[in-house]
Amino acid sequence: MPAWEQVLDELLRTRGAALVRYATMLTGDSRSGEDLVQDAVVRCFTRRYALREAHAAESYVRRTILTLFVEEHRRRRRWGAVQHLLARADESPGPEPTSSARLDVQSAVATLPPRQRAVVVLRFYDDLTVPEIARTLGIADGTVKRYLSEATERLERLLGPLQDARDDVSLIDAIPERSSR
Repeated sequence: MPAWEQVLDELLRTRGAALVRYATMLTGDSRSGEDLVQDAVVRCFTRRYALREAHAAESYVRRTILTLFVEEHRRRRRWGAVQHLLARADESPGPEPTSSARLDVQSAVATLPPRQRAVVVLRFYDDLTVPEIARTLGIADGTVKRYLSEATERLERLLGPLQDARDDVSLIDAIPERSSR
């Protein structure tokens, strides 16, 4: 078995579920999250020469997930003028064994604009600092702070007071297993 296949196998076996949770937080939907992970893995492993170890591969896949999410939002916004011409299937989410608090948080995060949602997920789920988020998204530190502030205010309107949200603690408590880096 080639080295890249071993890396792919190890990555999906050990961190696949965490990657899907990460993507689900961005998309707000578990099926879309799974699709996003699959697209990212395909994109990353077509360049298999660059992926020699699972830890590096996970970082590369996470970055690709974020890039694909932002690209998809831009694409949807660009074609929004003709969206009314497309037929939409009714969504009927199946029963999932999740707590109501997690569902409330996921629903609230899903209402955020994509950039704010990406910043919130990177801050509270990936536990990145403001400068790290700014580098990841290619925006200024002040812009990250503004997005976090606006997102926190919006989430507080939807969820009620987030006692320690300004200390980056309680918002993500309802979401299982933060990434372990």
